[in-house]
Amino acid sequence: MEKKMGEAVARVARKVNETVENKGDSLDLADCKLMTFPIALYKVMRHVTEGIHLITLANNELKSVTSKFITTFSQLRELNLEGNYIHHLPEEVRTLLHLRVINLSRNKFRHFPEQLTSLQALETINLEENEIAEEERNPSWSPVL
Repeated sequence: MEKKMGEAVARVARKVNETVENKGDSLDLADCKLMTFPIALYKVMRHVTEGIHLITLANNELKSVTSKFITTFSQLRELNLEGNYIHHLPEEVRTLLHLRVINLSRNKFRHFPEQLTSLQALETINLEENEIAEEERNPSWSPVL
């Protein structure tokens, strides 16, 4: 198990370094066994956060997304959180004025995340395979469910 954990940490470090060194506009941390977004990454990435437009955190073990994550990556256009254990979003999601696509499929949402209704740039919301009951849907939205 220790070896697998070391491999996961090394993969995260490699992907973050690649983004920072290339001043990339995306960060792909899918399949890295993350339980939280590593706090150390905020410091490592502080000079490139404004340029990050796509973050993929799919297929990890995240239970939540923090306010700090949302406010740090305020220029996001796409956020992929598919395949985690997330059941709510922080209020700060309302500040993601450039967000066009959010993938929340295969998570633990029981209610439609109302914070998303105030995002005018948002074009695509994927909430497939969550625990949202039919009557919970907001009729003014037609997200992919």
